[in-house]
Amino acid sequence: MKDNEKTVISSTRFGEVEVDKSLLFEFVAPIIGYDKHKLFALIDNSPDSPFKWIQSTEDPELAFPVTLPSYFNIDYTFTIEDADADFLGVEKAEDVMAINIVSIPHDCPQDATVNLLAPVVINTHTNNAMQIILKNTDYKVKHPLF
Repeated sequence: MKDNEKTVISSTRFGEVEVDKSLLFEFVAPIIGYDKHKLFALIDNSPDSPFKWIQSTEDPELAFPVTLPSYFNIDYTFTIEDADADFLGVEKAEDVMAINIVSIPHDCPQDATVNLLAPVVINTHTNNAMQIILKNTDYKVKHPLF
């Protein structure tokens, strides 16, 4: 793939969006509860925002807000099990990026939470992705952001 190669995807939230192909990911194991959706693009919310979106390229209505816990001073570290790393095709730790899905209540955005128990892990070398459920941890599905 050439640098800066672009594609256009449709989204009910963002309209037609031009996305760098390096930001397209294939879920080799689906996001929990979304077994039929495998192809997603990482989209900026706005340039200075701590939030991004993973937008399905197959379903214009399906998008998840995501963030990095470090933006909110959340101390967050975990180890990927060897089986998951192998499934993703990870060869080097530097090729791994983890993002976390955010839940934002419509009626009370300040009550937003982030899912620390099940991060989305992306192999940036192959663009394979999967949501993994961490074991032996106290992380929660609904950790308060604010």
